[in-house]
Amino acid sequence: MARQWRLETKGGVYHVLSRGNNRQDIFKDDNDRRLFMQILGLASLRFSIETYGFVLMSNHYHLLLTTNDANLSQFLS
Repeated sequence: MARQWRLETKGGVYHVLSRGNNRQDIFKDDNDRRLFMQILGLASLRFSIETYGFVLMSNHYHLLLTTNDANLSQFLS
C-alpha cells in the first residue's frame, strides 16, 4: 500500500528525508555535501522555505522545513 499524499499548507512544518536506492551513497564526499547545501540555500530563497535543521549522511539526508507558501513539492522537485 502506498503512503498517503503529503498535505501541503502555508506555514506547514515538515520533516523531509531521502535515501539512496538500496541504501547506496548519495554523497560521494564533502564537496558533494557542500554543493547540496548551496542548492538547498538557493532553492530555499526561490521558494521562500525556512530550513531549521538538517543532517547529511552518506546515504540519506533529513531536513526540517517550514513553507511560507503551500509549495513543498515544487521546492523538492
